[in-house]
Amino acid sequence: MSEYKFTQDWFHWAPDLWTQLIPALPARRSFLEIGSFEGRSTVWIVENMMENGGDIICIDTWAGGEEHTNGELDGAEQHFDHNLKVLQEKYSDETGVHRVVWKEKGLSHRKLAELHTDGYATQFDFIYVDGSHIAKDVLTDACMAWPLLKPKGIMVFDDYLWGEPRDILHRPKPAVDAFTNLFAEELNIVHVGYQLVVQKKG
Repeated sequence: MSEYKFTQDWFHWAPDLWTQLIPALPARRSFLEIGSFEGRSTVWIVENMMENGGDIICIDTWAGGEEHTNGELDGAEQHFDHNLKVLQEKYSDETGVHRVVWKEKGLSHRKLAELHTDGYATQFDFIYVDGSHIAKDVLTDACMAWPLLKPKGIMVFDDYLWGEPRDILHRPKPAVDAFTNLFAEELNIVHVGYQLVVQKKG
């Protein structure tokens, strides 16, 4: 088992931006991903952002959202599991390059609540928010994830400009705008485009 399996590529343009974010991270050891799909972004983080000894927690229901068309989710969780096994083979103690992926299946607000309960406060260097695209869900994910981010940590919101002409409450943008306004005293906006990137003040 040496090859990753992907059927969709909604990430190919992101590495150019994310590569520029790496020097700004407080460290490169602790990552959180809300919305993993087949694991393409997960793989990129493990292979390009993460230091040895680091880990990433991946939260997803693998049930999809209202924006997914018939067939887009077919096999997504199975592909993620396959790609997770490939990563485990490449980055294990036996290879001498140890990096860990934790799969957390469930609703993001419940899994984020568990992280708070388990004492993960201000632990993560990098948080990627790409779960439900419904505005109220995006805002919930952002507000619950923010206390888990380290000072100087980076949070990336995917699909900031996505969704036109979908109803405004079924797009990420109003939630991201509300979040950045409400938490303006605690963050700096470092990039605005299809993704919006903020850095927590130190």
